[in-house]
Amino acid sequence: MAAATTKKPVMLIGIDDSEYAIGALEWTLNHFFSSTINPPLFKLILLHAKPIPEIYLDISGPGMFMGSAPGLYQVLDQNLKKKAGRIMEKAKEICASRSVRNVEFVVEEGDARNVLCEGVNKYGASMLVVGSHGYGAIKRALLGSVSDYCAHHAQCTITIVKPKPNT
Repeated sequence: MAAATTKKPVMLIGIDDSEYAIGALEWTLNHFFSSTINPPLFKLILLHAKPIPEIYLDISGPGMFMGSAPGLYQVLDQNLKKKAGRIMEKAKEICASRSVRNVEFVVEEGDARNVLCEGVNKYGASMLVVGSHGYGAIKRALLGSVSDYCAHHAQCTITIVKPKPNT
C-alpha cells in the first residue's frame, strides 16, 4: 500500500517595494516559517502585481496608450519588468536570510487588488497576507486600499499586517 501524500495548504503573500509589504513578508516569515517550525506548515508563494503601462497623460488628459509615441509602451513595460525583478530579488534575499526555501516567486500583470484575489483562486491559497499602509477612512476612500479590497473579495482567510507603530 502506497503512503498517502498530504498536500500543504498554500499561503500567498502580496509583495511590492513598499516598506509595508516587506514588513508583512518579514512578519509572516517570523511567525509561520521560523526555524522552530520544521517542516513549514504552508507552501509559500510570493506574488507581485506588475502594473500594465496603459495610462498616459497629454494635453487631452489621461487615457489608454494609443501608440502616439512609438516605443513608449515598450520602454514603460521594460522599466516595470526591471522593477518587478528588483522586488523579487529583495524578497528572495529576505527569505534566504531566514533560511526559508522552496518559495515560489510569481509576477503577474494587472491591478494588485485583482491579481491578489485571482491568485488566491489560481493557486488554491488558504491564506492571503498583505501589508497595510494604515490609511484612515478618508485616504482609504480616495486612494483605494488593496488590503481593504482583498479583505472583502478574497475567497480565503486574509491576514492584514499593519505597520509597526513609531516608537
